[in-house]
Amino acid sequence: MAKIVVLGAGIAGHTTSSYLQHYLGRKHEIVVVSPNSNYQWVPSNIWVGVGRMKPKDVYFPLAPLYKKWHIDYKQAKATSIHPDGGEGFDKGYVTIEYVVGEEKGKIEKVDYDFLVNATGPALRFDKTEGLGPDIGNTVSVCTYGHATEAWKRLQESIEKMKQGIKQNIVVGIGFPGATCQGAAFEYVLNVYFEIKRRGLLDFADITWITNEYELGDFAMGGAYLKYGGYITPTKIFTESFLAERNIHWIKRAGVYKVDKDTIYYEKLDGTNRVLKYDFAMLIPAFSGPGIKAFGKDGEDITSKLFKPNGFMIVDADYTPKPFEEWKASDWPSTYQHPDYPNIFAPGIAFAPPHTISKPQKSPNGTNITPAPPRTGMPSGVMGKIVAQNIRDWIKSGKPLMKHKASMAKMGAACIVSAGYGLTNGIAATMTVYPIVQDWEKYPNYGRSIKYTMGEPGLAGHWLKWFMHYMFLHKAKGYPFWYLLPE
Repeated sequence: MAKIVVLGAGIAGHTTSSYLQHYLGRKHEIVVVSPNSNYQWVPSNIWVGVGRMKPKDVYFPLAPLYKKWHIDYKQAKATSIHPDGGEGFDKGYVTIEYVVGEEKGKIEKVDYDFLVNATGPALRFDKTEGLGPDIGNTVSVCTYGHATEAWKRLQESIEKMKQGIKQNIVVGIGFPGATCQGAAFEYVLNVYFEIKRRGLLDFADITWITNEYELGDFAMGGAYLKYGGYITPTKIFTESFLAERNIHWIKRAGVYKVDKDTIYYEKLDGTNRVLKYDFAMLIPAFSGPGIKAFGKDGEDITSKLFKPNGFMIVDADYTPKPFEEWKASDWPSTYQHPDYPNIFAPGIAFAPPHTISKPQKSPNGTNITPAPPRTGMPSGVMGKIVAQNIRDWIKSGKPLMKHKASMAKMGAACIVSAGYGLTNGIAATMTVYPIVQDWEKYPNYGRSIKYTMGEPGLAGHWLKWFMHYMFLHKAKGYPFWYLLPE
């Protein structure tokens, strides 16, 4: 019997454990370690943040489902990985710390035959002074709890608008190297929609602030879309969405401090600027959760498993090279650690070999460049192929690694919600193929124009609505869930 330990129960981790259970049944042991008690469908948090959905609409408890699937679920956080064993273990093990109940603080060592690190990101609000909903001055939609607080704070601004008090609304990126521009962009459009729906636009000044070199970069270096018979850059696509709504924008900005009513940011030209606000939702920096790694004799080998940002080393080419020399082949395809082949890191947990967007530094040395996205659909695909490769390895006794999912050979569908409603909602539907540009295969645009396209409209909103329920159906393991796409 093989024992597989999965760290994390987000999109990548839950997808991995779901498919492992489906493929292996009760013949092998599956252990899921996660500090979170609930699974959340993160893409719908933006609707919680404008009051269109309740938190219960985007999450469900993990324990009952894992019990039904005979998965050993431990609500704990991983603190260290010991891939060579030691201390009485002949094989690798992880040290975990329970986070709730009577067991809170209890330390346990869990051995494994296969380890899947799918912890996702730590939300590093601390990287920007004054940022965040807990100890800072801004709100977030990174979790359903944060999104609930965002809606509460937004309502306070809406009430002031009703009293004729003008409000400065700022949404965007709160760290020079942060990612998740898409989620923030959706949120600013939905905030606009809710203010407009109430007839309060005259009392709102809305600004989009981003570290993108050009709007529509979305941490993917931008894209060219086939739309209406024309080839249109996402820059035009994005600017038109904002301009039509009279939303101002600030690009090439690295936010470094936020106080109770002012955002301080550095422009790519090296100048420092300020922006006044009454309500601000800013995405923080991401990092790995800070898991340590130790050898058999207790020596610290964290740098052997992780990059300095805490994300795990996988089958990518991390050789330092100029941006112009990076290739699509640099990107990983199996998410397998090169020195410990029984360890995998799908989703946000893996360390990208480089940014997809061209690196940009200010004269002060500040790197104002979006980090690569790995959320949503790509994370699910990675989780599935990791499960398939582990299944094949267990059944054949050999590391065949036949299933691959490089982001340079993977497409993604993205639906940017711009308003909620059965008849008056709107969304921009985009498909991008591949996610990481392949300039050797597609020398003109870096991507296939045939499969990279965009279309705004009501139908896109219906599709996003449908996908919300479809992916929750899949995550809950309802009948024939495994037939649905990632």
